[in-house]
Amino acid sequence: MKEVEIIKASGEKVNFSTEKLRNSLKRSGADETSVRVIIDKVVDELYSGITTAEIYQRAYSLLKKKKSIFASKYKLKKAIYELGPTGFPFEQFVAAILKYSGYSVKVGVYFQGKCVSHEVDVVARKKDQFIVAECKFHGDHGRKCDVKIPLYIHSRYRDVLANYSQVEKEGKPNQGWVVTNTRFTKDALQYGNCAQLRMVSWDYPKDYCLKDRIDRLGLYPITVSTLLSKREKQFLLSRDIVLCRDLVNDDFYLDQLHISKNRKVRILDEIRQLCNVV
Repeated sequence: MKEVEIIKASGEKVNFSTEKLRNSLKRSGADETSVRVIIDKVVDELYSGITTAEIYQRAYSLLKKKKSIFASKYKLKKAIYELGPTGFPFEQFVAAILKYSGYSVKVGVYFQGKCVSHEVDVVARKKDQFIVAECKFHGDHGRKCDVKIPLYIHSRYRDVLANYSQVEKEGKPNQGWVVTNTRFTKDALQYGNCAQLRMVSWDYPKDYCLKDRIDRLGLYPITVSTLLSKREKQFLLSRDIVLCRDLVNDDFYLDQLHISKNRKVRILDEIRQLCNVV
């Protein structure tokens, strides 16, 4: 295929990759035939200067016609951005990932450091692991976490560790995490890894990045739903319904939204399929 230059959310220009599109479509669960048909249609409509957002929207629409659950999984990255505009739902989402990984979890915990007090986004414990995690949510698709983020978080982490009076009483944190819904710059990763922080982003580290953890655990955010409106999703997030599986247990919120019985059945059916719950 002739090379076609496309524009990423950051403004960077790159050549279109059929393989990247194929991999993202396969992650949705779509069968090989459907993937091939969608790629052919997208490629046929490519033009120099097309944005990744336009390519995504075309592939998403085609997937939705095939099966809504495929479209839901395909829009996972965009759904994470829709957890905004505040960062709190993202903090709850990160806490849920750790909870379903076997940790006892708390959100918004205050630690008295040697110099000042710090509010830590997520605290998680399991056996000898004591994690303090900071969550950096960005609503801008083109924005990355630069080196200032791990620098700042590392200094806070060291101040917490320096307060031995609290450490003796509650045990000493032994893992500092930085979690973001976007990506890290090269310098951010270099500093974070050198400072022995656990760096977690949409696609880092390999096999333990956000997208892989979500797929393995089936912990999809409520914002992946193709059947709920933006207003309905915001209503559910305001009631701390962050995960699709939360809605299965608390489906009375759909009644509060005055959703019809038939539509409620379709919404819950989509979510159960997505999360593999009955």
